[in-house]
Amino acid sequence: MRETRADTTQATIYAIALHVVLFALMFAGLLWTRTTAPVSAAGPVVEAELIDPNALSPAMKRALRDRPEPVPPQPVQTKPVEEEAAPPPQPVPEPTPQDSPVPQQDQAQEVIPIPDTIDQEEVDRDAVSAETREREQEEKRRQEQIDLTERERQEEAEKRQRLTEMELERQKQLSDIRKQRALAARDAQFAEEKLKQLADRRAQQASDSAASASPPPGNEGVDPALAARYAAALQEAILRNWTRPETVPLGQRCQLVIRQLPGGEVVDVSVSPSCPYDELGKRSVEAAVLKAQPLPYAGFESVFQRTLRVNFEAQDR
Repeated sequence: MRETRADTTQATIYAIALHVVLFALMFAGLLWTRTTAPVSAAGPVVEAELIDPNALSPAMKRALRDRPEPVPPQPVQTKPVEEEAAPPPQPVPEPTPQDSPVPQQDQAQEVIPIPDTIDQEEVDRDAVSAETREREQEEKRRQEQIDLTERERQEEAEKRQRLTEMELERQKQLSDIRKQRALAARDAQFAEEKLKQLADRRAQQASDSAASASPPPGNEGVDPALAARYAAALQEAILRNWTRPETVPLGQRCQLVIRQLPGGEVVDVSVSPSCPYDELGKRSVEAAVLKAQPLPYAGFESVFQRTLRVNFEAQDR
């Protein structure tokens, strides 16, 4: 079993108490011997020497502890007058502590264990090392918590920055789209106005040509100028909703057959077999007619026909 610091302290306290008790006993014995020993003028002079109890050897300390009881003083006997001339008996000198007999011990004295300073120092070092390790671990945990908090803060800041950049990019894209739409709307309006002016100019030219020529027989009084303007209005309405494919050359004509109701609602549209357009061009013209409905009607009631044959001319808007 290893000796602890508490055991060492307790043993030290016991040793000091034992020395104090021995010193007190020795001092009391010396005082008692001085006060009770009879002084004899005729006897030998007893000399005593004061000794420091801490300087005594272990054997002397044991002798002081186990010294015999002091001899009681002898009573003085009265003798007859005739015997007064005889010298009185001399007292037996009391043995000094140095000459006192030491009784043999039956059991060996218990050995006081010497504290193991090496083990105690090792225990102290272990305790200090454990405390240092615990403090280092606590500091490490605290630093890891600080690093985790800082990392989370940086991630949150980066996330906010990414969201801000994404929002700015989205706003920029929306702004670009608005600009493109505004430009497209302006271009469409400009093209529509240009086509309208072109249609009006063509209708005016057709009207002037019809006015200068004599009306053909059997037209039942139909105004050819109004018919020409109606044909130009149909051309313009279809052209406004048509995108020319690259396979259809400019100026190429295609005859369309349109069935409609009063008001300009288209019932059916088809391409004449003689149309030179390819399949893509034919489908695009048919889609443009359906998209342009209702076709022009107001002002052209007198020349309105349920079935129309329109010579469509490929042009760019």
